[in-house]
This record gives sequence, C-alpha cells and structure tokens, in this order.
Amino acid sequence: MSLPDEFHDIAKRVNNWGRWGADDEIGTLNLITDEVVREAAATVRTGRRIPLALPLKQDGVQSGLIQGRINPLHTMVQINQELFGPGTVATSDDTAVLSLQTATHWDALTHVSHSGKIYNGRPADSITPHEGARFSGIEKAPHIVSRGVLLDVARVHGTGRLPGGHAVTPEDLDAAEELAGVRVRSGDIVLVRTGQVQVYLAGDRHAYGYPSPGLSIRTPEWFRARDVAAVANDTLTFEIFPPEIDDLWLGVHALDLVEMGMLQGQNWNLEQLSTACAESNRYGFLLSAMPEPFVGATGTPVAPVAVF
Repeated sequence: MSLPDEFHDIAKRVNNWGRWGADDEIGTLNLITDEVVREAAATVRTGRRIPLALPLKQDGVQSGLIQGRINPLHTMVQINQELFGPGTVATSDDTAVLSLQTATHWDALTHVSHSGKIYNGRPADSITPHEGARFSGIEKAPHIVSRGVLLDVARVHGTGRLPGGHAVTPEDLDAAEELAGVRVRSGDIVLVRTGQVQVYLAGDRHAYGYPSPGLSIRTPEWFRARDVAAVANDTLTFEIFPPEIDDLWLGVHALDLVEMGMLQGQNWNLEQLSTACAESNRYGFLLSAMPEPFVGATGTPVAPVAVF
C-alpha cells in the first residue's frame, strides 16, 4: 500500500530537506536564534512559572493502545542505607524502566520514517538496534527555549474539550491566533490545546487515546508558512485518530518530522496554562522545554515550564 497523492502533494510544499545544509540534523530548531530567545525572555513580566508535564507514574497515560509503550516501573534500590558504616549519612536511590514516549515528551525527527527515509533524506535504516538513531537522535536537539504561544482551540469552540472526532484545521488555528491576539512568528513553539488531557486527569486513561481529537493533515502547511520551530499538544496521538484519510496512519507525523524536520510534543498538560492565559489575556510566554539527551533516542521525556 502506497501513500496517497494528497500526502505527497503536501510533502512537496512543506519539505525542508537541504534548507539548512545537507548535514543538518535539527530541522526547524534552527529557527530558534539568539534574537528569538532574547525576544522570548522579554515576555516575562511576573516570573510566574506554570508546569506543563504530566507526572511519571505506574498508572500513567499508557493503556496498551500503542504497542511496546509502558508506564514507568519505579523501584527503590536503596532505602536509608548507611553506605559508610553505622551512624553515617544514609542514602536512598531509585531506578526506573519506562518508554521514552511514555508521558509528556518530544518526538525526535527519527520517530517516524516513510518511503525508506527520515529527515533530510537520510536512510531510515540508519536507525539500528544497537546505536538507535545515528542521525537526528534527540540528543542532537539544542537547548529548546523560545517564545511559546498557546493556541487554545477548545476555548475558541466554547468547550472545555474538543470531541474525539474533531480534526484541528488551519481555520481553527487562525481563530485561536485571533483569540490570543498574537501573531505566531518564526522560531515560536506552538502549543495547541484540545482539552483531551482532561480525560486522563479525570482518571479514565483507557478512554484517553481513542478516538482522539488532533491535528489535521492540513496543519503542517500552516506551521510551515509561519516557520514554527516546534509544536506540542495535549493528546496521546498528536494528530486526529482515527485519521481523516482512510489508511493514512501517522500522516501528520510524517509531514512534520520527516518532511519539515519539526519536533512534535505529546501529552502536555495545558489546562493550568489555558486558565492563566485567559485570566491575563496573554498567550505568549517564555517556554523552557529541554529534552533529556538520551543518545540515539527517537523521543524523550520533557518537563516543560511556561514563564509569565
């Protein structure tokens, strides 16, 4: 089965291969320049910090929908152990086993491939069992600090949460941009709120991922036109699931990560941020979203913070 013509047409319009040179491994993160970061820092007025990560715990967001993804298995390996003899300082240590995309995370550019290729035209088989991703692993991503912009699509629609079958379109993003009173610009990190994470926060993790609202196959062109550096949202699947086009699974992933070279974030908790933005009527802020630099990894946990 081949990818449909509509996919290939969009791919040609958003493709960034070679834009930053044949050796480039970070894609649109190149758009986060020193000037962009200085302007982002200038948005801070009060110093208020809003965490955007879900907790890492054994009954987390993974419910078995995505094969191989497990919630963290946390084990204590030392508990108040006096390593240097009785009466000395005691230590407690932990270990964990988890999927790197288990909760709030970034997808690296190598997270998906299509037609035997990953970003910048490199072969998909450069991802190997022992090395992981030889190119564009998540450790190659530089410090991810920029201006964040919340596009609160759920608030635009006057609902706390978009229904499962809602595909977030460019028109939705335009309306959310108008609500925000801010123009998305080059180097921004866009956060798209659907309200879907409320399902998990209410305790029903098995209903969190399917069906799910998410980004339409038409949205990559919107992000490409504005030169967005990265995009994250509050869903398990990022894009609408099931897909808009029959049998085109993970089409948005392929356009964003492979063709455009744009990082995606999933399972971000945007609820407190939504309230803060609405109360202050400010939808732009300093965003710190540093990836854990797992060498060769195709994704990584992240604990992002919005600073007002």
